[in-house]
Amino acid sequence: MNIKEIKEMINLMNEHGLIELEIEKDGMRIKLKKMGAQADGLSGPVLIEREKITQASSKESTETTEQALIKTVEIKAPMVGTFYRAPSPEAPPYAETGQIIEAGQVICIIEAMKLMNEIKSEIKGKILEILVDNAEPVEFGQPMFLIEPL
Repeated sequence: MNIKEIKEMINLMNEHGLIELEIEKDGMRIKLKKMGAQADGLSGPVLIEREKITQASSKESTETTEQALIKTVEIKAPMVGTFYRAPSPEAPPYAETGQIIEAGQVICIIEAMKLMNEIKSEIKGKILEILVDNAEPVEFGQPMFLIEPL
């Protein structure tokens, strides 16, 4: 599944007032869910829960196979702007790879029209990857963080 298909799913959700959508395709299960105040029909950040289904076979017994589920959540940009990891160039970043974050914790800032918008995590989890470089532009719906829910 590519980003274009995910954007189309988000547009479908917004057009039809859906709060949650789950699709499975090519061994990948995607669950889109509007969080918090966005559930009232306003467009805003959409969290994506993605499960990658992989097959692992035992060396001792080739007859048995297991399915391992890898659960991750993408935190996406709720607006167009410039992504900043810290409140100022001298300050430490809000979040680092491998860090445990709490729901409601500020994880970055997006500057839009000279306004600094604090972006908060909707879930508690471990940051697996930061997908955007500091001071880089972001588009609406662009994944910024990959989180393992706790």
